[in-house]
Amino acid sequence: MIYEVRTYRLKVRMVPAFLEIFEKAYESGRKQLSPLAAFFHTEVGPLNEVIHIWPYTDLAELEAVRAEAAKTEGWPPDTIDMVHDMKAEVFTPFPFMTEFLSGEHGPLFEYREYAVHAGTMPGIINGWKDAIDARNALSPCAMAMHTEIGGLNKYVHIWPYESFEHRAQVRAEGVAKDVWPPKGSPKGAIITQDNKLLHAAPFSPLR
Repeated sequence: MIYEVRTYRLKVRMVPAFLEIFEKAYESGRKQLSPLAAFFHTEVGPLNEVIHIWPYTDLAELEAVRAEAAKTEGWPPDTIDMVHDMKAEVFTPFPFMTEFLSGEHGPLFEYREYAVHAGTMPGIINGWKDAIDARNALSPCAMAMHTEIGGLNKYVHIWPYESFEHRAQVRAEGVAKDVWPPKGSPKGAIITQDNKLLHAAPFSPLR
């Protein structure tokens, strides 16, 4: 399984209109070719940003579906004039992340993006493997994945919360119980850390 993550920075105050147009185009045909894993828009972090995440079996399916989607009436949605910048990346999930979380788990989502030194990703994954069950007992991880195509040596983890207060409570509990952050990851592996707090679109499978 792979995930294509498309991040669009929109022009100011364009998010509501973008969501409306995208949902109509998605539901009218694109969804039947392959459904979304999730669709978010930023609340805290870079504003006027939307993130849509598409699951595929492999790169061959990604290319086949995109080619078929281009033949679908109404796709891509007529939103190009709303978009300031676009970025596409392909991620491979950590081996123990068997599927993208789905259903109602939010409405707040934290999207954490880390750049790490080359060669340290296997050690990071092993550290997560040892710690993730205890962390999931506090609140579930929606997905943890590392880049296959795009900025290399980067991984993303996404966490749903009921509220800002719930997020603070869970994070404090993870530290107090000494279960998170993972202890087994290589020391000094992380170069940069970025963070966004998101809301899910009404049509997102994870919301």
